[in-house]
This record gives sequence, structure tokens and C-alpha cells, in this order.
Amino acid sequence: MFKVRLLPLAICLATAPAFALEQGEHRFNTFGTVGITHLGGEDDGRSYGITGQTTDSWRGDQLSKFGAQIQYGLTDTLGITAQVTAKPAQDDWQANIEWLYLSWQTTDNLMLRVGRLRTPVYMYSESIDVGFSYPWLRLPDEVYSQVQLSNYEGVDAVYTVPLSYGSVTFQVAGGQAKNRDIFAFDDMHDIDYRKIFGANVSLASNDFGTLRVGYVEADISAKIEDVVRLPAALGGTLINQSFRAYDRQKGKFISIGYQYDNGTWLTSNEWTSRSIEADNSGTIDAFYLMGGRRFGEFLAHVTYAQLDDDDGRQNSWTLGLNYNLLPNVVLKSEYKRVDTSGGYDGVFIRSAQEAFDNALSDSSNGALGSPARNFDGDIISVGVDFVF
Repeated sequence: MFKVRLLPLAICLATAPAFALEQGEHRFNTFGTVGITHLGGEDDGRSYGITGQTTDSWRGDQLSKFGAQIQYGLTDTLGITAQVTAKPAQDDWQANIEWLYLSWQTTDNLMLRVGRLRTPVYMYSESIDVGFSYPWLRLPDEVYSQVQLSNYEGVDAVYTVPLSYGSVTFQVAGGQAKNRDIFAFDDMHDIDYRKIFGANVSLASNDFGTLRVGYVEADISAKIEDVVRLPAALGGTLINQSFRAYDRQKGKFISIGYQYDNGTWLTSNEWTSRSIEADNSGTIDAFYLMGGRRFGEFLAHVTYAQLDDDDGRQNSWTLGLNYNLLPNVVLKSEYKRVDTSGGYDGVFIRSAQEAFDNALSDSSNGALGSPARNFDGDIISVGVDFVF
């Protein structure tokens, strides 16, 4: 199968190499996605997605991205890796340095890295921009909208133990990520992550797939506020409203993932739990279950995903069909049905004014503001993933 044969290249782009390159040796690769997506079912200009780029217009800035990665061996054990991407951030395209680190292969089993590294949050964290490495065109939003941080400045250690039936890999990471952006209430806000600590273990078997368990924590500082208008009954004036304020509150994230692919059948599944100290939202749990089958160069897959918050629930079904155009190019198409309950917005976007009105209605038993509502929509996505 084209897809199976090219997976090592996608994995090379997405993860730390198992061994350092020899002195003077280099490796250069490019990757990217060109795609469009459309939201139907919501008729009030509602948007959807991690940065609200899925709307009732056909748009390419939710899915499209481009990247390049270069690795160079300074010595037989010391190397440098850089990965840059160009992708939209809300409504503007931005160039990003995702990886820039020195690596030291101290032994055949242990690699140490220092610099800018991917945050080891999700099962697909290190390959999040390399769409060729996973079956979806858009990763399940219910899980992958929970933590918007993609990289940090610091160190990590990756230790791999070969086994008769596969291998087990341990990773420990630490550092910080200051002056980052977080998307909330249809706008970007500043956020700092200090004292980042992460650890995960992955057991990869030759015949039964890969199981990964991870934990990440950080001290979070952010102030999410905006200008809103009071109801006419309260004077109708503009005020500056604070929605969330974190002053080095501890955020914790747990993930358990499993994936399997024998060339014909495949499955990918992940469960996550997020909590923030002093955050009234409590614990947010999410998961997805995906199964698929290949028919020649076609791949058909189905995914159920669910996001549970104290405010309510979002759940979705995704049907996908992929076709391998070339060994390194895959055409993907998806239909996703999304519903929320309990007056919960889920990954649908509310403006600051709407969130304020909903909170006011809740606190006044409906006398002021407007009550929160449920959302639903049909999301169609078509695109091409490639690696070179």
C-alpha cells in the first residue's frame, strides 16, 4: 500500500529520530495540506474550530498549512533539527518555528534534546502539522481543541528500549512557553506557561499496535477579558468584563492513546482529561474512537468523538474516505455531524458579548441577558496531504 510504505517518512518528519545522523549528513523534507471546509446547519454566522475558521463559507485557512524540516549531523552523535511552518492564526497567515533544537545521541538508547520542542500533550502532538501521518483531514476537535500550545522552550530526554516483540519509549520534558496566544470568545489573548513538565511512555508492539500514556502540567497565567455592553435595563453602557483570570494556576492534562494499523485494518483512539486549579469549569474529559479499512488505494473510516464539560456535552460522528493519488500524496474527504447539549457551545464559537449575555441570564434566572443555546452543524472537508 502506498500509504503504509510512506509512513516511515511521515514519522521521521514528526518525531525525534531514533539515531543521530552521521557528521555532515543532512535530511530535508517538506510537507503540507491544501484543503477547504464548510459548516452547514447554523444560519446565524456561527463559526467553529480551534480558531473559528470553519464557517458557512468554503474556506481553506482552517485546514491548509505548509512546512519544511531539515536535520544536520554536526558530529556522529550531535545534530541540529529545524522545522518551520506557514499556517493561519485566526484570519492571518503566520510563519512559525515549530522545532529548533540540538540533539545528543548519548547512547544507542538515549537521546537528549534542548531548544524549541513540541509539547508532548497528545498522541499526535509531534505530528500535528504532518497530516499525512494520520487518517483524518482534521484531527478530532473534541480532543485536539483542549490545549492550544504546540511547542515550548526547554529540554527533553527520549529513552528507547528494544524488546523481542517491539520497543518501549520513555520521554521526560521540561521548560516554559511565554508570550503565546490562546483563542477564546472569537479573539486572541496572551497566555504564559511556566514550569512545564511532561512525561509519557509508549509501548510499540510488532503485531498489536502502540499504546501511549502521557501526563503534562504547567503553571498558567492569562487574563481573558473583553468589552461588552450591559442590557438596556442596566443602562446599556460598555464595560470591561473579565471572563477568566489565571495567575500561575496549575493546569494538568492526562492522555491515553492506542493506535493499530496492519495495512488493511486500522484504529486510533484517545482519551484525555484536563483540569485547571481555581477554574470553575472543573474537569473536561474528551475521547474519540476511530476504525477504518483499506480497499486497495482507498481508505474508509468512521470516528465517534465526545467532549464533556460541566456546562454540557458535544458529540460528533465523522465519515471519511481517502484515496492515495501518489505514494506521497493522499486525497481526503470527510463529513462530520456535530451536536451539543445542555446549552453548551463545545467547539462552536461564542463572542464575548454572547458569553456575557448567557452568564447574565443564568445568574438572573432569565430576567436579564439571553439563555445559552445548543448548537449543531454539518461540516464537509476536502483536501490533499503530502510529504516530500
